[in-house]
Amino acid sequence: MEINSSGIQILEFEKGISDLENKIESLKRLSEDDGINISDEVVKLQTKLDKQIKSIYSKLSPWDKALVARHPSRPHCLDYVTSLIEDFTPLAGDRAFADDEAMISGMGRFRGQSVVVLGQEKGSDIETRIKHNFGMAKPEGYRKAQRLMDLANKFKMPIISFVDTSGAYPGVEAEARGQAEAIAKSIEKCLEVEVPIISIIIGEGGSGGAIAIAAANKVIMLEHSIYSVISPEGCASILWRAGDKAKTAAEALKFTAQDLKELKLIDEIIKEPVGGAHRSKLETMKLVEESIARNLKEFEGMSGKDVKAKRGDKFLKMGRNI
Repeated sequence: MEINSSGIQILEFEKGISDLENKIESLKRLSEDDGINISDEVVKLQTKLDKQIKSIYSKLSPWDKALVARHPSRPHCLDYVTSLIEDFTPLAGDRAFADDEAMISGMGRFRGQSVVVLGQEKGSDIETRIKHNFGMAKPEGYRKAQRLMDLANKFKMPIISFVDTSGAYPGVEAEARGQAEAIAKSIEKCLEVEVPIISIIIGEGGSGGAIAIAAANKVIMLEHSIYSVISPEGCASILWRAGDKAKTAAEALKFTAQDLKELKLIDEIIKEPVGGAHRSKLETMKLVEESIARNLKEFEGMSGKDVKAKRGDKFLKMGRNI
């Protein structure tokens, strides 16, 4: 795994970008150490770097987008919660078995409006990834989400969900505790509540583990995020019994934001800063904030029954030939 001078992991298609970044960093160090004025050369290289990043990211393949969506430096659920939600109060447990730290849940204020927040947290280092189980929720996580959705419905608070998971946890103990039922009930609960639900796919939206908190009035994707019924690796292992077919599967799955917008399965794409969300976290979170605010405003003054009906009609249309 290659790391650039800023401590960001370099993806397999970014080798040229990394070389230029290292040259710029070397020139800056030379200038500091020897007092040589090489600002013009640095500016030229920076301009070249910006153009190269823009060019590469304008023509990413589906597999490249999967790599960007999974980038470890990409903003995670808790980053958005910390940045966008004031007075966030986490609520733990499903009141039946245990708490699941893969599923973040709680209440807070978004631009002064009381909201319920749900989301999967992958973690940012070894310790937090283990703590949050890499964002793969167990049945108690989805039952916790259902409990929070009931609270939101009771107190008429909009729901904001940040989706970032490779899928629900597939372990034996999760299956024994009713993983499929918990996911199905969570999807059902999304469709039942009479408050607006705004879901943002911030990285990876995998299978039922994602849709369990994303059967929403507005499903929004970041430009380089992915959303699919299965990962490309999982698809390749089922169809071809070969992990090296993952890139082929990525092409076939049509899981990019652009594909899904064209298929009318999502509502909006948030354009990421040049080079991806992991290169400009604060700018990305500001863009997400503006999108959430704009979409919540659409439901102001709408009755709960109308909010629910609009959500239901949206998903029913996906299965009809119009």
